[in-house]
Amino acid sequence: MGTVEILMTLPIRSHEVVLGKFLASFLVLVLMIILSFPLPLALNSLGNPDNGQIFTSYLGLILVGAAYIAIGLCASTFTSDQVIAFVVGIIASFAMLVIGFVPWLRDFGLSYHFNSITRGVVDSRDLIYYFSVIGFFLYLSVLSVESKRWR
Repeated sequence: MGTVEILMTLPIRSHEVVLGKFLASFLVLVLMIILSFPLPLALNSLGNPDNGQIFTSYLGLILVGAAYIAIGLCASTFTSDQVIAFVVGIIASFAMLVIGFVPWLRDFGLSYHFNSITRGVVDSRDLIYYFSVIGFFLYLSVLSVESKRWR
């Protein structure tokens, strides 16, 4: 019996399972990013960088990382094979990245909004985009987990 079967028998709802997995992965992402904080501190001791741009770059990194986590989590809910979930997650993440390089589809790409944030400009459209992508893929994950409960 795997962990999915155990989780499905517990008295917790599907969205709690998905949100718990997402938040655990997100916490690991944030901890990894926090470990890089000495780099901007060292840069500040050596010169006078634009701290606003550094801050927004960290914000963009957290948002794009959360979007990739949501995409990967969604891919993992569609299959029980970890290798297939990994490959599907990588392909979906790469597709979301590359879409930003096509001029007429750039508003749908993760890279377009990430580049906007790393320039030091926090636009509400970028924030709404990332929260929408995260919410959409988490919602798909919940639907997938719900459908597995009834199989």
